[in-house]
Amino acid sequence: MDYDEMLDQAIEDSPEIDGTDERFEVPAPDIRQEGNATVFENFQAVCDRLSREAEHVMKFLQNELGTSGHIDERGRARLTGEFRTERIGDAIDAYTERFVICPECGLPDTKLKREQGATVLRCEACGAQSPTGD
Repeated sequence: MDYDEMLDQAIEDSPEIDGTDERFEVPAPDIRQEGNATVFENFQAVCDRLSREAEHVMKFLQNELGTSGHIDERGRARLTGEFRTERIGDAIDAYTERFVICPECGLPDTKLKREQGATVLRCEACGAQSPTGD
């Protein structure tokens, strides 16, 4: 095979990137205070948009906010303490940057995989793999 044929073959074997020009948007947190707890009303919708398990997102939020909490029967996150919408939004942005957006191509078309005891971010669009440090 000459160079042009090899190049054509490589392009043919490359995965299609389904990304569009529209920006990946995560719903803004819908937060309300209930006694000494903060209720994240649309927590499940945020997890669905991120395509991540609610327990994984919740664990990150607890670590990031330095609090305890749980997911109630309606899929809401109940966090101990008072947290402003901006603070929870910043934590969700940090989660998205670390566990959702591909550091190579910038698309959110990723999956989390456990490999040799470490969590790896695998991009379905470009094929890149990167450790999450988790």
